[in-house]
Amino acid sequence: MKMSKRQYRIGDVAKELKLKKFVLRFWEKELSLQPHRSAGGQRFYQEEDFETFKLIKSLLYDRKFTLAGAKKELEQLKKPKKAIIPSQKTDMTTHTITVNPEKSYSNIHHELIEMKQKLKRLQELL
Repeated sequence: MKMSKRQYRIGDVAKELKLKKFVLRFWEKELSLQPHRSAGGQRFYQEEDFETFKLIKSLLYDRKFTLAGAKKELEQLKKPKKAIIPSQKTDMTTHTITVNPEKSYSNIHHELIEMKQKLKRLQELL
């Protein structure tokens, strides 16, 4: 399902993510993020920008990444990658999945959690 093209102002994003506006501006600068701007220079964030900030917050606050580590992780997530994972069958067949950079980071995170659960079940079978 495609997200709407809603635009957010910096205050909206800050409020939703429970952050201060200066934190978002700092992340923009340090992580080389470039939001859309109005003719007057006001920041406008798209849904993708919102998801990026949500991911950054998770990387820094939940997963305890450094800012440099978060920047590297964001760069890696933007590149399409192929991952080989075992299927649920016990004959160790593999499936290749391509991670599409167009997907939101939260969707990718959800898929990774599901893969981890499948791998854990497979490990229990072995």
